[in-house]
This record gives sequence, C-alpha cells and structure tokens, in this order.
Amino acid sequence: MLAGKEIRRAKLRFGLLSGAVGLLVFLILFQQALLGSLLLSFTGALENQSGTVLVFSEEARKNVSGSVILPPEQAQIAAVEGVGSSAGLAEGTFTIEAKGTDVDASIFGFQPGGPGEPTRLVEGRLPTTPTEAVASKEDASDGFGLGDTVTSVDGGITLTIVGLTERSRFSVAPTLWVTFDGYTALRKASNPDATAVLPSVIALTPAPGVSASQLAASVNEQVDGVQALTRSQAVNEAPGVSSVNTSFQLILVLAFLVVAVVIGFFFLILTVQKQSTLTVLRAVGAPTSYLVKALLKQIFLVVGVGLVVGILLTLGAVKGASAGLPISLEPTTMVVTAVGVVLLSLVGSLFTLLRVGRIDPADVMNRQNAGGLA
Repeated sequence: MLAGKEIRRAKLRFGLLSGAVGLLVFLILFQQALLGSLLLSFTGALENQSGTVLVFSEEARKNVSGSVILPPEQAQIAAVEGVGSSAGLAEGTFTIEAKGTDVDASIFGFQPGGPGEPTRLVEGRLPTTPTEAVASKEDASDGFGLGDTVTSVDGGITLTIVGLTERSRFSVAPTLWVTFDGYTALRKASNPDATAVLPSVIALTPAPGVSASQLAASVNEQVDGVQALTRSQAVNEAPGVSSVNTSFQLILVLAFLVVAVVIGFFFLILTVQKQSTLTVLRAVGAPTSYLVKALLKQIFLVVGVGLVVGILLTLGAVKGASAGLPISLEPTTMVVTAVGVVLLSLVGSLFTLLRVGRIDPADVMNRQNAGGLA
C-alpha cells in the first residue's frame, strides 16, 4: 500500500522516470535489432548456406569476394580425410536491371545438391537451369519477386526468379543464387576473354563422426595456400563484421549502464528526500522488510512500465523501418534485454536499498522535523 500510494501522489515524477526508462529500452532494443539486421545483410548468405566448412584462398584473408580456389587446390581439398562432400561456391558483384533500374547485386553460384546451397528458402524452389535464380525476399518489392525477370547489364542474360530466401543477403545488397553453370554464363558474358570461371570458396560437409572444426583443422594442415573456416568462423570473422559489432556493443553497454545510473540516482534522491518519513515509520513499528519491499515494488513497477513503453516503441520503429535494410526483432532479444534491464536496475538501486535497511528508528529522537527532541 505504501508503494502504490506514493506513486499515486507523485504520478508525474514516476511517469517521467518510466518514460525515460522506456526511451532507454527503445534505444537498446532498436540498436540490437539494427545490429542483427546489419550483420545478416553483411554475411547472411554465408550463415544460411548448407556448407559447414568454407575453404578460402589464404591471400583472400577471409574475404569471399577476393578469394579464388585453383583446380589443384580443389582436388587436394576434396581428398582430405574427413570430407563428406565438397562443391565450389562462387560469388561476384554484377549490375542487374530490375524494374527498369540498374542495381549492383551479389550473385552466388552453387552446385545443386552439393554443399553451399541456400538453406532459408521460403517461397518457390531452387534453380535448376542456368537462367533461373533465387532472390532475397527482402528485395522482392524492388523487382526481385517470385516470377519476376531480371537482366544482367553486361551480356544481357535474363534470369527468372523461381524462389525467395530470407536472411540470406550479402554485402548489404540484393543477393541472387544461381547454378554454377548460370554463374559461369554471367561471368563470361561480363568478361568474354575469361577462359575459365573458378569458385571463390569450396564448401564442405564433414563425413559422419567428424566435426566441422576437426575438418577445418585437417584441411589447414594438409593443403597449402588455403584457409579453412567453420561456417560460424567465416561469418564472425568476415572483413568489417568485427568492427561493426564492437561499435554497436560499446553503445549497448553504455545504454545499459545509463539505465542503472538513472534508476539508482532517482530512488536514492527520493529516499534522501523522505528520510525523515521513513525514520518515523520505523519508529512506529514498520519493519525494515516492509520499507524495502515497498521500494522494490516501486522499482519493478517503474521498470515494468518502461519496458512496455520501450518494446512498443521498438515494434513501431521496426515496422516502419526502411525497406533498404529490413529490420527485425527476435523475441529472445526482447526477453534477454528485459531481464538485463531489471537486474541492472536492482544493481543501480542497491545502495538505496542498503540505505533504507540501515535506517535507525532511534534517529527520530534527534530530528525536530520528525517529532524528535533535538
């Protein structure tokens, strides 16, 4: 009752605090949604393909676009003990005409039925002929929808979109998946002097009983001039990913710390202002646990309202986000953020809770304004 009555008597004060917490929660959630979507747009194609190990040329430094695997290396990789299956996976940037507009698109060429196929197909089917392609669902409204046709500017090769993937973009650009024969045709059309089209990386799946990390280690030991990475390593260590992730994580840490500081200082100031009242309550028999529970109820109520406000703001912002970088918010992100905000609020309020717990009812005798004798 004490907690509720105090809030009702100071609605504006507690309302402003809940609003401030809501804005901070919105900042935290939206930054996480933006980070996740940005990283997926950078490396989603690598994360959501069927190869569990990717083999790059050593000089490429984990960059798919700069990697080329030569035929002798392909043969050596396929012969490594522990390889279940292997297939070439090529990637290149091509200028594509879609809806009358020229755009730069990343195109992956894969071997149907082999490692490296896209795994997040949500509509249609995978391509089976050189003139078919699978596109990113996120770009469907820009001329890459199911049944649409797009044309390569260099060479005039027309591709029909027969399927759509999700969360499978690359380099923050529209991404197409074609058969390796289709990729070869595109590459030779853009460069007629090319005598051969080589894969950018070799996608592998391990044999039964062999883990992806074991297979990557075996390839690195037995084949010179290449660098084998597990799928998660290829995603996390791709050029640019680490710096983007670090920058966003720093912002998120600061935002979480601000939540703790704001909650802690508000309730500390509030407790100092009503110190005399709390002392009188202790003097007339109110137990310490009663006062601490009242403070905890206020903290949970303020944080709870702030979380609701922050989540609603984030859902609205995500829904209205630009289609150029589709943003989504995972339920697990909301749950983890909510738990983190609550725990940090309690940590920030720890000093206030200890202060309330140390109130001595005998101090009422030393405070005139509390009815004391001094």
